[in-house]
Amino acid sequence: MPELIEVVFNLPVDRRFTYAVPQGLEVKAGMRVTAPFGSRRLLGYVVAEGVQAPAGLSGIKEVLRRIDAQPLFGPLELSLAQWLSGMYLCALGEALAAMLPGGRREVEGEELAEEPEAGADITLSPDQDQAVQRLSEAREGMFYLHGVTGSGKTEVFLRAAGSVLARGRGVIYLVPEIALTHQVVEIFSKRFGSDIAVLHSGLSPSRRLNEWTRLRDGQAHLAIGARSAVFAPVRDLGLVVIDEEHEGSYKSGTTPRYHARQVAMHRARAEGAVLVMGSATPSLEAWHSIREGRIPCLSLGRRMSGGTLPEVRVRGLAGESTPLSRPLIEEIRRTHEAGRQTILFLNRRGFAYFFHCRSCGFEMKCRQCSVALTFHKQRGRMVCHYCGYHAAPVTVCPECGSLEVGYSGFGTEKIEEELARLFPDLTVRRIDTDAVRHKGALRGLLAEFRSGKIDILVGTQMVAKGLNFPGVKLVGIVLADSGLRLPDFRAAERTFGLIVQVSGRAGRYHPDGTVVVQTYLPKDRTIALAAQGKLEEFYAEELENRRTLGFPPYTRLIRVVFRSRNADKAQQAAADFCRPLQATAGVEVLGPAECPLAVIAGNSRTQVLLRAAEFNRVHAAAHRALRAFSPPAGVYLEVDVDPVSLL
Repeated sequence: MPELIEVVFNLPVDRRFTYAVPQGLEVKAGMRVTAPFGSRRLLGYVVAEGVQAPAGLSGIKEVLRRIDAQPLFGPLELSLAQWLSGMYLCALGEALAAMLPGGRREVEGEELAEEPEAGADITLSPDQDQAVQRLSEAREGMFYLHGVTGSGKTEVFLRAAGSVLARGRGVIYLVPEIALTHQVVEIFSKRFGSDIAVLHSGLSPSRRLNEWTRLRDGQAHLAIGARSAVFAPVRDLGLVVIDEEHEGSYKSGTTPRYHARQVAMHRARAEGAVLVMGSATPSLEAWHSIREGRIPCLSLGRRMSGGTLPEVRVRGLAGESTPLSRPLIEEIRRTHEAGRQTILFLNRRGFAYFFHCRSCGFEMKCRQCSVALTFHKQRGRMVCHYCGYHAAPVTVCPECGSLEVGYSGFGTEKIEEELARLFPDLTVRRIDTDAVRHKGALRGLLAEFRSGKIDILVGTQMVAKGLNFPGVKLVGIVLADSGLRLPDFRAAERTFGLIVQVSGRAGRYHPDGTVVVQTYLPKDRTIALAAQGKLEEFYAEELENRRTLGFPPYTRLIRVVFRSRNADKAQQAAADFCRPLQATAGVEVLGPAECPLAVIAGNSRTQVLLRAAEFNRVHAAAHRALRAFSPPAGVYLEVDVDPVSLL
């Protein structure tokens, strides 16, 4: 009788499949195998060995080949995968695929992580010293390191990590987005040598597997990486650090839609480790927990490199004929005359984002998504930023034939062109995903900026954090209110955080930083409080709004999106899903309703929100409903527990 094993696959099928092991092949739990699945051959994960054949099952198929010489995961990783599957309402195979090397990749791109000023011989401030002492003495529990931009959070994290490593325990250090700049890896390497493994999707699959294996085998004890590094198989985990905890990129956009913060909390509890989160602008959930006394807060009150918080001025754009206001133009000129540099931030790439006919009102939208196409002048194309569809720009309205057509709105390309016109004698460069497509382009631009060869740097979110250059005196936020108009309950929180974080790029080394915040809504409360740096006041008001409206952190949400090529099918499936939920006590059902982005890549999208004050109640209701519901052919479900976006 051949040995039998249980295998799971990266499929939305929550069950285990029994296979036989061919004669002469040794397969252990924790290995990956290739196995026949219907008419396909799929990669599977062995979750149990030496099992009994299920009653009534005959003709058990054999696995085709073994992928790994040694198990990739052990009981600890399998236990974490089972928790992930239960928490985020996905299949065990989907959870393992997200955790292991070769699973789903995070979004590609070079990301700017905070460039540390830290050095081994740096003198700590009293606040830093106290924070390091608290973290070094702790053996478990959660902490929050809150401090203004440039206050030396990185050095505290590094020393806490050093203390844990000195005790022979392991560390996971998470940063937002997909990768670290070489400077960050460099400073960790100088401090901890070869004890580091870097995990991110920019690595080749074989290199990533090698780094994973070094951690699993105890050859490295410190894992550094983006969101998915929270699953690193660090031995005897003693510390997890989440830098820039507020960042939305810690939430996965694909199944399982986990949040690295929640996974880190679970691992810290399960493995007896310390979790420390840090940011200048904590997420509202974290701030609420701090205020409720559930997370001790360690505060850093001042900048470490001689700088002070910059002067922030709000400028209304009403009546301005160009995207750059006269006060901002004058400030750029004065900054250059003083021999200093400028960063301009606009969270929208391309040249213009709205094509319309002035005669009939026609708008040029994506054929596959319910969004306007963005004009990219350098590429000479109209592009959809959701599905990638592109088309040639038109000079005649396709609807009425009118020549009265034009573009509205502005992106980073437009700002770059405007700066070249206004300041022909200055060197202007742009940083966005269009400008830094080629490997090494971002690093090259930053090196030029650091050496003073670039006078003005224009960019999207890539410059919102991480740029830490002594030459920067002026930061301009070209349009502060673009995110406020989104139909999402987190819009104000994101806008506030972005303004504070971008403003933090100015005056980090000299007490003369200036920030100009441009907006069409100069009297908006969120923008005003961000400009004044009134963090506690904003959080207090925003928490009261959330309480009144019944949104997190006072409730928990589960979002289920139904997508289909056929809009009626998606809507009907959502209605069928909701029907048995209506009688669930203590759970509010919102919807079905069309998603704000109603169509993406040709798929119509309808959403249902489940809301309750108690997480166990809403989670159990969603679990029961999903088990009882079978989507019709052509309808696909996306389940998002604790969504960070409702678009």
